[in-house]
Formats: sequence, C-alpha cells, structure tokens
Amino acid sequence: MQIRIDRTRCRGAGQCVLSAPGLFDQSEEDGMVVVLEATPPPELRDAARRAAALCPNSVIRIVGSEGAADGDEDGDEGGGGQDGGPDAER
Repeated sequence: MQIRIDRTRCRGAGQCVLSAPGLFDQSEEDGMVVVLEATPPPELRDAARRAAALCPNSVIRIVGSEGAADGDEDGDEGGGGQDGGPDAER
C-alpha cells in the first residue's frame, strides 16, 4: 500500500491530520498536506483509507495490492507519491 497525494488540490482542511496524525501533517509554510509515512505499516492502513475518504478535496489516493486505485493493480505504475510523479508532494 502506498499513499499518494496531489498537493495542487489541497486546501488545508486538515481532515487527514485529524484522522491519521501518524501518517499526515500540515506544512507550517502553507498549511498543505505533508505525508509522513508514504508506505504505512499494517496498523495504520485503515487510518490511511479513512483519511482518503474524509479528504474534502480528494487529495489522497491509496494505491497498491491492498487498495489499488486508478488501474494501479500492483501499485508501481503511474508514478506519483514521493518519487516525483504527477501526484508528488511539492
């Protein structure tokens, strides 16, 4: 499972931080989402899914074998996340 975000859509509502503080924070500079743990451990995966569901701007995507999204059957295609693709944190 991987957490990927699109900071360009983030409006700083903070629902991700409230629902999964071990996975997300907000930038002190602009209040936008910051991923603390792009590959959450098993005990935080439900919290990651909850944060994605609660995000009012649909900024958070969960991809990978346990939560494939947007056709990412194995979680490795499509780029993004913190490795610099279109959903990368900037």
